Amino acid sequence: MNKGFGIVLLVCSLLLGSADAANAQKDVFKGKLFPPNVILQHQAELDLSKEQFTAIKTAVVEVQANVAEHEWDMREAYLRVMTELDKSPLDEERVMALVNTVLLAENEVKKEQMTMLIRLRNLLTDEQIAFLEAQHRKERGE
Repeated sequence: MNKGFGIVLLVCSLLLGSADAANAQKDVFKGKLFPPNVILQHQAELDLSKEQFTAIKTAVVEVQANVAEHEWDMREAYLRVMTELDKSPLDEERVMALVNTVLLAENEVKKEQMTMLIRLRNLLTDEQIAFLEAQHRKERGE
């Protein structure tokens, strides 16, 4: 495989993967962290208070704003990688520096998402967490 093409595939998979990382990955946290859509899907059963609902909304909006900035950084770095890949011969150091920029931005996105998941869990009571864990096990057939 052409080295340049391999880099393009890597960068494309990183960019596409980060957009929906939660769905693309296996449940590495074993149902111990809950994305906002899962919490809101069970809002009635959880009997979320108005304060909890507002705090969840705030956490999600905050993360979306922070993630958007890093996604712009990833796209910009990706475009620079693509420009570099049009050159011949390829400047390996330059291309890898740009790929590193993409990876750093992606890592920041993942850290923002993880921070949000931790905040959301901390907003829930022990009973609410137990309910969501049970739902997770039920959905997994455990």
